[in-house]
Amino acid sequence: MSAVLAAQGLCKSFGAVTAAADITLSFDADNVVSLIGANGAGKTTFLNMVTGYLKPDSGRILLDGRDITGLRPRQITRLGVSRSFQIPQLFQTLSVRDNLLLAESIAAADDPQAATEAVLDRFALRPYQAQPAGLLPEGIRKLLDVAMALSSRSRLLLLDEPTSGVSADEKFAIMDVVMGAAHTAGVTVIFVEHDMDIVARFAGRVVAFYDGRIIGDGPPDAVLRIPDVRRYVIGEEIPHAAA
Repeated sequence: MSAVLAAQGLCKSFGAVTAAADITLSFDADNVVSLIGANGAGKTTFLNMVTGYLKPDSGRILLDGRDITGLRPRQITRLGVSRSFQIPQLFQTLSVRDNLLLAESIAAADDPQAATEAVLDRFALRPYQAQPAGLLPEGIRKLLDVAMALSSRSRLLLLDEPTSGVSADEKFAIMDVVMGAAHTAGVTVIFVEHDMDIVARFAGRVVAFYDGRIIGDGPPDAVLRIPDVRRYVIGEEIPHAAA
């Protein structure tokens, strides 16, 4: 099976800071992958390069074998790559329905009205459809942001900390809705997350970043046991072996 998304030798530096050091990864269809790492480890830089917000210093990004390196965000969106942000990017004064209609129009949906109706039901947003986005509870704002990203043309969904700012009581319910919608739409999901409970429950594969490098890649139970992941990502104190 060919990869939906492949990164080949991606490098990115900001002055003396290396945010990506020869990152090579591939993602197959229908996978759910979590990117983990401390702040500044390179996770969001990777998402920004894939979605065109940053151009790598070197390396290539392939979508279904097509080189998309250096394309603008709008171009990449129209190829089926969707993105949500840590801070929801909403039109605060517009209603939930109008936010969704606008997102479908930007994604060039064949029928934005029909697509919006489907999304309202898929994300359980119909009770909020007439409310301005700026007045929604934080958990619903997160759902709306993801719903706007997951347009009718999406094939790959990238989520940047989908449960940040959401209460502990809401986080699993929100992720259940998000993952259910993604599964129904048949898209591949890559999500950045700091909550290891969320990672362990929803990810089929985990990629751990540290200092712009990959220090673990595999099933959650295996990656979360790697000493460097426990030390640099989870923040555990790992005892030194006796001399």
